[in-house]
Amino acid sequence: MSIFRLALRNLFHKPWGTSLSLILAALGAGLISLLLLVSWQLEKQFERNLAGINLVIGAKGSPLQMILSSMYHVDAPTGNLPIEGIRPFLNPAHPYVETAVPLSLGDSYRGRRVVGTAPSFLELYGAEVAEGEMWTEVMEVLAGSRVAEELGLEIGDNFQSSHGLIEDSLLIHEDARPFRIVGILSPTGTVADQLLLTPNQSIWAVHGEHDHGEEEHDHNEEEHDHASHEDHNHEGHDHDASPPALSGGEGADKYDLTQPLTNFPEEQITSLLLTFKGNSVFSLNLQRSINENTNMQAATPSIEINRLYDTMGPGETILKRLALAIVLVSVFSIFISLYTSLAERKKELALMRSMGAGPGKLFGLLLTEGVLLSFGGALLGIILAHLGLYFIAQFVSAEYRYDFSAFFLLPAEGWLLLVALVIGVIAAFIPALQAAKTDVHATLAE
Repeated sequence: MSIFRLALRNLFHKPWGTSLSLILAALGAGLISLLLLVSWQLEKQFERNLAGINLVIGAKGSPLQMILSSMYHVDAPTGNLPIEGIRPFLNPAHPYVETAVPLSLGDSYRGRRVVGTAPSFLELYGAEVAEGEMWTEVMEVLAGSRVAEELGLEIGDNFQSSHGLIEDSLLIHEDARPFRIVGILSPTGTVADQLLLTPNQSIWAVHGEHDHGEEEHDHNEEEHDHASHEDHNHEGHDHDASPPALSGGEGADKYDLTQPLTNFPEEQITSLLLTFKGNSVFSLNLQRSINENTNMQAATPSIEINRLYDTMGPGETILKRLALAIVLVSVFSIFISLYTSLAERKKELALMRSMGAGPGKLFGLLLTEGVLLSFGGALLGIILAHLGLYFIAQFVSAEYRYDFSAFFLLPAEGWLLLVALVIGVIAAFIPALQAAKTDVHATLAE
């Protein structure tokens, strides 16, 4: 019988001790693997969605909140900006600004964000129209590949947005003109896959018509109340009369996509994404100048994301230390399990020696058992880590509309298995050495 098979039989012969050692090794390796996987996924997501953006301008508030809402679309906006205030940055001839991408946020459809923006948004994320065509009119929409797949959207579909990100029928802009899908974007692996993109003017039109409808509704209610009061004083009037049906305003008709946004100074956007032509002195000082001299705020995405990493750092460090502590406990468990079993296996080892097994074979047997425990536990932990990431991915996709892949291997996980082999050798070395020194004659005499 080979040493490997004999080692397996010995481990299965002690199921409780073997199970404890495997569980401890799996917990330590699994926790380390899960941290590596989540950290790598987050880092890649953040890097992909930076999209070369140098500066984000928005309303005063939390800079990180502004970055998360404007670039990663996982938080509420900090407010709105008047077009008049950002007019200089929208000038195509600006000497330092390469691209200025306006964003109008606040609406959604079935939990997916509807983003008012410009065609240059697609260039930031390398998105292209895979089906249909680019929008040419107000209320036309390009659907990201993932949102189109998840919601079953097709070219020509109509929908009405709702205010905020909450799926609530009471928040739907029922009086506004519906959006229409005219194109579906190719997959990019970025946040663009999760969005419904439309011109900024569409968002203005929806809220313009909505506000108009509300004003008309309030006016009709006042007329109805006045009429009800008169009916109360005049018998014989028809009390069943209902107010006239709501009708949307003409908001969408007043916007022409061929006109620049600066032609609508009375309107507002949520934020502005800027890329610079170079690291000039102006561009480096622009953020401070905006923050100190205007009622707007500017933030550098890379700096804010690094601050987010710094905030998450202590928690990640604690988890890593916990994982290392579990690994050390598992090493000690494997050592104790093998060392205490020597007393019970003296006769077995002596018989093996008497049947021709040399000290090297006994040494290899105990070493193999230690390696099987540590390597098997690490492999089990990595499998559990990927299963755990699968369920985390479901949660992240449902809550934040981000895709996490669970079924892939990191190079670091290969190193983790290699370390598990070394740990198994270290934990089993002393017991294996004791086994190799078994005194055949003394043991059999006993």
